Amino acid sequence: MRPILMKGHERPLTFLKYNREGDLLFSCAKDHNPTVWFADNGERLGTYRGHNGAVWCCDVSRDSTRLITGSADQSVKLWDVQTGAQLYSFNFDSPARAVDFSVGDRLAVITADPFMGHPSTIQVKRIAKDPSEQTSESVLTIKGPQGRINRAVWGPLNKTIISGGEDAVIRIWDSETGKLLKESDKETGHQKTITSLSKSSDGSHFLSGSLDKSAKLWDTRTLTLIKTYVTERPVNACALSPLLDHVVLGGGQDASHVTTTDRRAGKFEAKFFHKILQEEIGGVKGHFGPINALAFNPDGRSFSSGGEDGYVRLHHFDPDYFNIKM
Repeated sequence: MRPILMKGHERPLTFLKYNREGDLLFSCAKDHNPTVWFADNGERLGTYRGHNGAVWCCDVSRDSTRLITGSADQSVKLWDVQTGAQLYSFNFDSPARAVDFSVGDRLAVITADPFMGHPSTIQVKRIAKDPSEQTSESVLTIKGPQGRINRAVWGPLNKTIISGGEDAVIRIWDSETGKLLKESDKETGHQKTITSLSKSSDGSHFLSGSLDKSAKLWDTRTLTLIKTYVTERPVNACALSPLLDHVVLGGGQDASHVTTTDRRAGKFEAKFFHKILQEEIGGVKGHFGPINALAFNPDGRSFSSGGEDGYVRLHHFDPDYFNIKM
């Protein structure tokens, strides 16, 4: 598995997202400029210029025409994927941390950090079909729990919102009323900051990664804990294979705690686990710093990783990885 190295960002990567067809890969970084690449060969198609701070998260619409990005500059921006034009900017009182389009792309959930006396919030915005009719009104605002909410994603049929963050608790909210429906148990749940949430392709379960050196698999409707994957490093990112029973975790020690001379010291590998057996089945080395972002291509034949070193690495699996003819 020889990776393709994609150098287009000047600062550490924060998030990666494929479009539904799997032919485009979108990357976010601390350098203010979300970037789009061809997912098969790593060729850079272009950048989206307009943010003035680190870009923490992005999502792309089902038809690949719209991109939404959340940034430390206290804005969430809508972009035309093809032209790179900025269609709209939602402005907040604090940094925007997570963004996620609903099924159908008519709504977007956005989380805003606690900042200057403002509490953390989860907000739902209506996305207009015609950008000229777009407004900044929130359909729903949930005053969040203590600390930052690092991720918020839609549950099945847009009926719920799943969130996780600094207080280590996963919560499921009613997306119409904002009522708290379920929260993870303190005993069986994470013990430190939740860094990432990754849904399965059918939406029936999701994976959470945490600085407590574990990732956990949950039932999306009941919030029942299904599996736990334990590693020896903080987990910054996680992803579920859409094709095989495989889970990939990435992380490593904080960059300030390790020397960059020896990759092994910081454990900067993408680790693969068997989803059912919970056993580690392999690892992919390469980054010269912690892995901050992971994503599987929707076809399951490749995955990408983004690191503190500013590189996106695109990994195509060998045919024998699947034990099937490709």
